[in-house]
Amino acid sequence: MMEEQIKSVFDLQQKHKIELRKTGAKIRIRKLKLLKEALEKAEAEIYAALEKDLRKNSFESAVTELFFTYAEIDHAVKKLNSWMKPITAGRTMSNLFASNKIYYEPKGVCLIVAPWNYPLQLMMSPLVSAIAAGNCVILKPSELSGATSRVISKLIANTFDQNEIACFEGGVDISTALLRLPFNHIFFTGSTAIGKVVMEAAAKNLTSVTLELGGKSPAIVDETCDLKKAAEKIAWGKLVNAGQTCIAPDYVLIEESRLNDFVEHYKMAVQNMFFDGNEINKSDYAKIINEKQFKRLNGLIEYAVNDGAVLTLGGQSHEKDLTIRPTLLTAVKENSAIMQEEIFGPVLPVVTYKNIQEAIDFVNGKPKPLALYVFSDHTQSQNKIINETSAGGTCVNDVLIHISNPNLPFGGVNNSGMGSCHGVFGFKTFSHERAVVFQSKLGLTKMIYPPYAKKIGLLKWLKKLM
Repeated sequence: MMEEQIKSVFDLQQKHKIELRKTGAKIRIRKLKLLKEALEKAEAEIYAALEKDLRKNSFESAVTELFFTYAEIDHAVKKLNSWMKPITAGRTMSNLFASNKIYYEPKGVCLIVAPWNYPLQLMMSPLVSAIAAGNCVILKPSELSGATSRVISKLIANTFDQNEIACFEGGVDISTALLRLPFNHIFFTGSTAIGKVVMEAAAKNLTSVTLELGGKSPAIVDETCDLKKAAEKIAWGKLVNAGQTCIAPDYVLIEESRLNDFVEHYKMAVQNMFFDGNEINKSDYAKIINEKQFKRLNGLIEYAVNDGAVLTLGGQSHEKDLTIRPTLLTAVKENSAIMQEEIFGPVLPVVTYKNIQEAIDFVNGKPKPLALYVFSDHTQSQNKIINETSAGGTCVNDVLIHISNPNLPFGGVNNSGMGSCHGVFGFKTFSHERAVVFQSKLGLTKMIYPPYAKKIGLLKWLKKLM
């Protein structure tokens, strides 16, 4: 029954996409404003849902989920007229008298699949781009963040017609049914493993994909930076949403003489941000999403310690409320499981290096990460790390903040994803760049038509012009 309903909505959107293709900026801006109004009316429900799913404090939910989305909408509303204008392209000898332009046309019917860790932001951000680009959209929120998924589903149903934007809740069966359909584009945010499944399904229909994945995002700390500030920023970036952030620092590479000082600064930062005395302040500290992830994270800690890692902070967990205290590990072996898979939790391994080249080689020995963080006051070291590594995005002397600027592209590379989102980059992701040539009456293309026997001289002349 649900599969039939999905197919019915998909067919409606396939028919309606032609109408949406005709819409100008004024109509699309009205829809973006309508989305923002719906979100504003549902703020209390959204905060309650995020608290239920992840124990997120409403302030954290506002900053990282809701206000983030408002900023995306406001930016698109402000810029959409300029984004939609055709771009004039240069001429060549083949179209010397022609007018050349690039038009941005909507891809058509798009699927957006969002994860559970930032269930509102990671659904709404690509939706904003899809609406701005003039597409029909089907949304698939994560069943693991069920409370937020229900709010999103209700909000979409009350705001948009199904032939334009629809939302389907459910588990793997719903995702599988959706992935069978020949969408014009799929935007997926989630794990690398599921990203491969999505890409394989998309290939059967030659559907283009954007994959926002993850990986092991390193933070490199050298001997020149302010260690107290670095530790505080890394602690915040690691522990917001209890580490369940795709661009959270996954491990730290630190110059070996600074290890002990970093550990002390990190402990102090954690104490100041998340503890009242000896007790963790759970009103400011999120929980692990479910029991499966809770057990996986505890298993990673246990395996690392049994393999020789030193537990320098935390390690305690409370299964009843799915809380794992901020945990810091040193002397971690590179082949340990915690150094092979994305942690996605409040556990931070620290690895030492002797010189900056050793740190760079360590990073380059792993798949390309979604983010890389550099803590250094030495410009030469900053440039060396940026020039000799590859990552989806990078912050120097900070963490996470690059995702909040819609003027910057956000996305991974290879193992951490493909394609970009936010701002004009999201608009282009959901658009096809269409080349259009307006030939004039003075067009010279007839010069290269057959017969060729009398045109050898022309060929020599053309070669000289190249």
